[in-house]
Amino acid sequence: MAALGGGLVALVLGIIGIIFWFGYFIKALQAGLPAMLILGGALAVYLGFEELKDKKNTPDSFDNDTTSLKGEVESLKDEIKQMKSEDEEEAK
Repeated sequence: MAALGGGLVALVLGIIGIIFWFGYFIKALQAGLPAMLILGGALAVYLGFEELKDKKNTPDSFDNDTTSLKGEVESLKDEIKQMKSEDEEEAK
């Protein structure tokens, strides 16, 4: 309940502040907006370079890898079946 009351007070004071100091509010936006755009653009450029590096380091096709991995999985499955059958024989 205290959060609701505090939120309402902050909302009313914020609206009153914008009304009385609208000119200062606009100046603050004018001062802060370019800085936010510069920082946001720098972040986007950095992330773009990182994405290009990731694409450069990954193989073009995963088809060759998947076929070799499938074969390895099948051989491991066979090994597990053999081990299970050996365990069952030993248990008897």
